Amino acid sequence: MNLLETAPSLDEPLEMLEACHDRIEAQLKTLERLLQHLPEHGADLQARQAAQAILRYFDSAGPHHHEDEEDNLFPMLIARSGEDPAVCALVRDLLADHVLMAEALAEVRRQLLLIAEAKSAALEENAVRLLASRYRRHIARENAELLPLSQRLLTPLDMRSLSQAMTARRTINR
Repeated sequence: MNLLETAPSLDEPLEMLEACHDRIEAQLKTLERLLQHLPEHGADLQARQAAQAILRYFDSAGPHHHEDEEDNLFPMLIARSGEDPAVCALVRDLLADHVLMAEALAEVRRQLLLIAEAKSAALEENAVRLLASRYRRHIARENAELLPLSQRLLTPLDMRSLSQAMTARRTINR
C-alpha cells in the first residue's frame, strides 16, 4: 500500500489528462470559495492570492490541456476510429465545449484580474456558476467517454507520441 498519492507523469498521457481534470475542479472550488469570501472581506490578501492562483492555472495549464486534446488526442482518435461518425460527433461536441468554456472563462478572468490587483471586489455569481457548470459537464463527459475510448483505440505508439507532444508543449512554454 502506498500512503502517498503520486501524480501521473507525462509518460502516462491519459492519466495526466484526467489528473488535470482534478486540478481544474480544485480551481473551480477555489473560485466558488472566493465568491463567498468577497462580500465580507473584499479584495483582501487572501482574495487577491486566490484570484492570482486561479488566473495562473487557467492561463498556463488550462491552454496546454486543450492543446493536448485539440492538436494531438482528437486527431489521433478520429484517425484510429476510421473517422467513425460517433467519434467525430464526440470530438465535435468537445471542441464546441472548449469554445463555450473559453467564453465563460474570459468574463470571469476579467473580474479576477481586477480582484488580483485590488481594484475590485466584484465577482458575478452567474458568471462563476456558468463557468463551473460548463467545465464540470465537459469534464464528466471526457472522463466517461473520451478517456475510455482513447484507452481502447490508441496504440502504445500513439500513447508515446501523445506523451512526447505533451512534454514538448510544456517544455517549450515554460
